[in-house]
Amino acid sequence: MGRTRTSGITTDALGGRIIKKRVLGKIIYRRLGPISQDRAEQVLAREVERVRLGREKGTRPRVTFREAALKYLTYEAPKLASADDVAWHIGLIDPFIGDLALEEVHDETLRPFKDSRLKKDGVSVTTVNRTFEVVRRILNLCARKWRHPSGMSWLETVPLIEMERNRQARKPYPLSWEEQALLFGELRSDPNAQMALFKVNTGLREQEVCNLRWDWEAEVPELQTTVFVIPAIFSEDGRSGVKNREDRLVVLNAVARSVIDARRGKHPEFVFTFRGRKLQCMNNTAWQNARKQAAAKYRERLGRESPRGFERLRIHDLKHTFGRRLRAAGVPFETRQVLLGHTNGSITTHYSAAEIGELIEGVNRIDASRSTPVLTTLRVASVQAFTQRDATSKGLQRVAAKILGHPKVA
Repeated sequence: MGRTRTSGITTDALGGRIIKKRVLGKIIYRRLGPISQDRAEQVLAREVERVRLGREKGTRPRVTFREAALKYLTYEAPKLASADDVAWHIGLIDPFIGDLALEEVHDETLRPFKDSRLKKDGVSVTTVNRTFEVVRRILNLCARKWRHPSGMSWLETVPLIEMERNRQARKPYPLSWEEQALLFGELRSDPNAQMALFKVNTGLREQEVCNLRWDWEAEVPELQTTVFVIPAIFSEDGRSGVKNREDRLVVLNAVARSVIDARRGKHPEFVFTFRGRKLQCMNNTAWQNARKQAAAKYRERLGRESPRGFERLRIHDLKHTFGRRLRAAGVPFETRQVLLGHTNGSITTHYSAAEIGELIEGVNRIDASRSTPVLTTLRVASVQAFTQRDATSKGLQRVAAKILGHPKVA
């Protein structure tokens, strides 16, 4: 066992740091593993401060990250539209830090998880950051909201968790009209082609399209037309809804209207169905095959090499295309905000016939005669491995019971 520059901190045969120090008559003993000397000194200082506070105010009970995560899953996560995603991220991080005390969760103890996800699983930095965002949210609640019976917070201070910037993040790729014709020509089957055409003309998010219901359609007698009003929460379990948790008005241009008319009478509840069932997503085999086939025909049809962004086109890029075309058509910013479903404190959720008419006029400006400005972007070719998450959620309680295995919450 070797000494270090700080009294009370030694190293074992493998180079791991060990704390053993008597403070105010209490022995502090911790095996910290292979962390830096600076980090070991921080842990020691925190433990000494805990002993001192324990003498003055009582000792803060030890709470593991797993216990805090379970409380978050039980009381906080169900309020979120992304509840199942949060549960999935907690399930990923739990084997790495679940047994650690809240004070032990920091950059050093999170590094093994980050390395495993980047190197072993081949995910992007952005994907890792999403898990860290969940961790930070839990730690913030522990420090600022949750209290022990003694009144002490679960965590004294929240550590600074570094979020590495993803410099290779994929940029949005708005389609040109000719690219849209090429891609949609490969989406031969309904309702895939209809859903894509509807999305690129309304700017709805994927789940808003998949869940679109006939009873959300509302008449506007003054304009002799109909609109759709998507409720803020539209799933029975309360976890799926509009991103900003506000009812969303959807107006239809001529193309979107033709899609709706073609779908009438196919299903009593949902607008877009396949073999009598609601579709769960748009990013299915039909979309992926169409994207691949369109990229293969790109040079033959358009006379140039297929851009990387087109080959990796995402469903959400149809929304970016809609927004880009609105801007190119000179639609005012505030009107674009409403049409894209963005939160804007100056916009009311109640609309007069005149205001709806203005929105309809805005979406009707989108047509193939108005070219979308060409985006010239310098791209660095890179090879990245990607893994696809299993999106079949089993629900919050099942995740908590199966992965965390602790039914009791503080």
